[in-house]
Amino acid sequence: MIDKEGYRANVGIVITNDKKQILLAKRHQQDDWQLPQGGIDENETELEALFRELNEEVGLLPEHVDLIAKTPKWLRYDLPNQHIRRKQKPVCIGQKQVWFLLKLTGEETDINLNTHYDIEFDDWQWVDYWHPIEAVIDFKKSIYEDMLKSLAPVLFDNQHKVPAQYSRSLKCVAIALKERSLHK
Repeated sequence: MIDKEGYRANVGIVITNDKKQILLAKRHQQDDWQLPQGGIDENETELEALFRELNEEVGLLPEHVDLIAKTPKWLRYDLPNQHIRRKQKPVCIGQKQVWFLLKLTGEETDINLNTHYDIEFDDWQWVDYWHPIEAVIDFKKSIYEDMLKSLAPVLFDNQHKVPAQYSRSLKCVAIALKERSLHK
């Protein structure tokens, strides 16, 4: 779904483990790493899109994760000119994303990158919470910084420190979606 301003509605997915690391995935047959994400289809809710994308991209089902938090508003990024497909109508100039923080409650073996006919990723790894900002393609760095800053207070119960190099002002604070059991 592309809105009247040219932004494609999208869900982003941050999967964390017991060590509060994040699942970072490598794009299929590329050297690019990113977090799972995908478009919201017409007449689909954010949660429906979240669980569809979760399954399509990393093979996880709702019973494999706990839903922890989400960003309270759309976070946007613009595509660089060379990535805009001007012949495609409507023209998409960027993405507006709502991000969800999930905790893996299943086993790591439940993660399966080959469950969908259109494979998105061919490798994954657990990384430090702030690492995805450095790993992602340049034009997504600011949205990753905004999103991780927003979700950090929920994941770390306000006991986190934002690395000094991430000096953008805080755009929003995540909404906790349920009581969590992250302090085992």
